[in-house]
Formats: sequence, structure tokens, C-alpha cells
Amino acid sequence: MFKWIAAVLGYMYFRFPGALLGFIIGALIDNWTRGRGGAFKEMFGQQDQKVSPGDFELNLLSLCSLVIKADGQVSQSEMDYVRSYFVQAYGKERANATFRTFNELIKDRQISAPRISQYLASRTKYPARLQIIHFLFGIAQADGRVSEAEAGVIQEIAGYLRIGRMDFESLKAMFFKSADNSYKILEIEKSATDAEVKKAYRNMVKKYHPDKLGHMDEAYRKGAREKFNKVQEAYDQIQKERGL
Repeated sequence: MFKWIAAVLGYMYFRFPGALLGFIIGALIDNWTRGRGGAFKEMFGQQDQKVSPGDFELNLLSLCSLVIKADGQVSQSEMDYVRSYFVQAYGKERANATFRTFNELIKDRQISAPRISQYLASRTKYPARLQIIHFLFGIAQADGRVSEAEAGVIQEIAGYLRIGRMDFESLKAMFFKSADNSYKILEIEKSATDAEVKKAYRNMVKKYHPDKLGHMDEAYRKGAREKFNKVQEAYDQIQKERGL
């Protein structure tokens, strides 16, 4: 970048010799900034912010606690759902240690959904954030049904995580049965043409493919596969209804 800026400036003042000299100096600056990239990029806000596994785990647990407390009662089945996830993800020993922290979070009334969600939104990729919402709905459903209070808290979290409205409704439809939930999952109206249905299915396959979460632990990849299967089931149902 700098080599071209310096070349232009050099040409303005010294014509071709200045352009050549500016290009050489700019190239040296470019090389230096690549070598010192961490500090330089951080200064100009170009460095990708990442969340450490420990921070991700703690913040995810905090969001889980908000969903579990949303309807005014702490369900053992929902607690067990979270515990099962962490056992599968990290092993029994670490899960036990993690759950001691979780029990404290359940009692904490100062947990901030906006602060935690915005922190994760700035440090995680969109497919991972979609999977967080799917996981939170799974917790809410662990006791047999997703209450309106729980759905409301999850929708609030989704907003702070910068999840699009159609994406949220698609995920929600995977847990709420309705006459048109297959269409909601594919993010289309019931009046969509057959061609639009097929296009929507292809788009959802790309969006929700488990490979997009290949960098995450097995428990999350399992959740991604479940979500992917819901998309397939929705498409199969629409095909059956329409005789496609």
C-alpha cells in the first residue's frame, strides 16, 4: 500500500526519478509493517480480535444461565443439558470444574446480556454465533418446551450477537412447531415458487454446513449437524407437500 502512495507523491515532486525512489522507500515501509504487523495492525484496528477458549467458555456459560433463569425457575433438565455439552466437549474432570463456576453464575443477578453478547460478536465468526443461538434454544427445550420468556431472552441475545432477523426466525422455527415452520427454516414464504424453494434450500445448505464449524469442538459440530439435518427435514417436508 505505502509503496504506491510514496510513488505517487514522488512523481508529483520529482517526476519519474521521484516516483522510483518513492516506490522503493514505500516497499521498505510495507515490508517493515508486515514484520511488525501485530503492533501496527492493532494501532489501526486491523487485527482480528479473537476470544480465548477460557473466555469463550465463561461467556457462553453466562448466556446459558440467562436462558435457564428466564422463566423464573431453574430446571434440572436444562442444567443437565449444559453439563452434558461440557462433558462431551471437555471431558468429565474439566466439566466438573466448569460446573462449579456455572452454579455461581446461576445465582448471579448482575450478568449483562448486552456486554457479553457484544464481546462475543466482535470476536467470533457469524456461523459460530448462529450455533450459539441454536445451543441456547436446545437448553430451553431440554425441559420439554421453549417458553415465551426463554424465547424472548434468546431473541434479545441474538440481537446483541448481530444475528439477522431471518436467521433468528429460521433457528427458532427448528424448536417451535407450526404449519409453516418448514418454510421459516428455509427463510422463505409459503407462497414461494418451486424454484425459490430449491434456491433457498441450496443457500441454507451453504450457510449451515457443519464444515463451517470445523475449527470448534465436537459438541458444537454435533449441534451444527443437528441444525443441518433440520434444514434437510424442512426441505423434504416441502417436497412431499408439493409433490416435487
